[in-house]
Amino acid sequence: MTTDSPGLLDKERIIAGPGFNRWLVPPAALAIHLCIGMAYGFSVFWLPLSKALGIKEAIKCGPDVGFFGQLFTTTCDWQISTLGWMYTLFFVLLGSSAAIWGGWLERVGPRKAGVVSALCWCGGMLFSALGVYLHQFWMMIVGSGIIGGIGLGLGYISPVSTLIKWFPDRRGMATGMAIMGFGGGAMIGSPLAADLMKHFATPTDVGVMQTFVVMALVYFVFMMAGAFGYRVPETGWKPSGWTPPPAQVSNTMITQRHVHVSKVWGIPQFWLIWMVLCMNVSAGIGVIGMASPMLQEVFGGTLIGIPAKFGELDKDQLKAIATVAAGFTALLSLFNIGGRFFWASLSDKLGRKLTYIVFFVLGGAMYFSVPGSAAAGSIVLFVSAFCIILSMYGGGFATVPAYLADIFGTQMVGAIHGRLLTAWATAGVLGPVVVNYMREYQLGLGIPREQVYNQTMYILVGMLVVGLVCNLLVKPLDAKWFMTDAELAEEKRLAHERASASEMVRSGDATGSDTVSPTVVWLAWAAVGIPLAWGVYRTLQSVAKFFA
Repeated sequence: MTTDSPGLLDKERIIAGPGFNRWLVPPAALAIHLCIGMAYGFSVFWLPLSKALGIKEAIKCGPDVGFFGQLFTTTCDWQISTLGWMYTLFFVLLGSSAAIWGGWLERVGPRKAGVVSALCWCGGMLFSALGVYLHQFWMMIVGSGIIGGIGLGLGYISPVSTLIKWFPDRRGMATGMAIMGFGGGAMIGSPLAADLMKHFATPTDVGVMQTFVVMALVYFVFMMAGAFGYRVPETGWKPSGWTPPPAQVSNTMITQRHVHVSKVWGIPQFWLIWMVLCMNVSAGIGVIGMASPMLQEVFGGTLIGIPAKFGELDKDQLKAIATVAAGFTALLSLFNIGGRFFWASLSDKLGRKLTYIVFFVLGGAMYFSVPGSAAAGSIVLFVSAFCIILSMYGGGFATVPAYLADIFGTQMVGAIHGRLLTAWATAGVLGPVVVNYMREYQLGLGIPREQVYNQTMYILVGMLVVGLVCNLLVKPLDAKWFMTDAELAEEKRLAHERASASEMVRSGDATGSDTVSPTVVWLAWAAVGIPLAWGVYRTLQSVAKFFA
């Protein structure tokens, strides 16, 4: 006898029955995002890997060994600039894989996508560990950079559509919780990696290979738990006691209809929001990588109470201000993460368009103020401006999924979000290039180090003005872009949607309740909350060095 019973990873298998607690879904999303968010913290491996053979001092490659030579060499150490290509690949592959497989994700559901993400991200780290062991950089590029990058993209967008459907009353807050996890991943992963490398290091080994293996296995457990914790609501499900506002009085920027992902490339509003995200991220990501040297070069010895410029400091003094700058970077990471939840939640009240207006107007004012606060020697104003900027950088990521759901509907918002992330991949190149090359250009002109960032800040203000104009031009879609009732029904069929959980073969009682104990909900939140709290604690320890 044959049966059409769905497989363990199929979307039909994860339709929630009556009584399911929607607050179990955010910790499942966080479990995945906190793991893949380590992509932000991979730079913790660069210095040890640059001495993987020499251990104490790097064995430098000869002038005949270029980038491609370093991919295969086993006789000299990799340069940090070469290792940095893994970081670039992370975000290029994140954006491109999310764009390519976003439609597939909508149809197969978040559980299968989460499992594939775990296999790619953790499998990529294991392959990279083998690359470290064999001293083959091409294996690290393929492992973490390419395979891991694909896992990043799928893991990043896997919860978006699901969370928006579970929280129609609080779209911004729901996506903000998950995407906060991506920003927080490095807060956990970086100190964990540093502790593990210290534990595994020997006189003949820097400990990176073993660290990769341990972290891959730990991440795999968390990511699989998250993937299997995903559930999708029944078609038409609404939170108890919540009634959608009638169409005629609802916000005109929030549609009740749905756009197919295949049409978005031709919709002007999609490209306007693409530019909104690209400009917001370009401005923010450009200063993230330069935050530490910027603080050191602008304020020099005043960071440690010495009235001397950066170029006048000795080796010990430079080391001391580098420690202070590391605390500044840690402080920015806290605002980056907190801003993701704060601004996304606030957007539920303000509306997405107004929230982005605040980002661009307030952000532009902050960037414009930086040269003045630097010239005045006001560390407090300088740091405060960048803390606000980084909160809105993170807030932009967390608010945009809800913005897309408002404009394009919820049916394929995960896939549309995947395509929009190509803006992130673009910004990941554009922002650092503008900041780094402008700095080098200004230094080449002989401008003092403490002034080389002034023109850059004004260029970033210009980027935010472009983003503001694009955001102001966003308006509700013309009816021609939406799916007809027949097209929507067909898409729901392809997405294996059912009107209720009892319409499919479920494990156990087909008509049973999915009610869970409140204890289970608390344990799920503790499983992600405790590691996140530990990461915040370790970050605050670094922040304390700044205030000291």
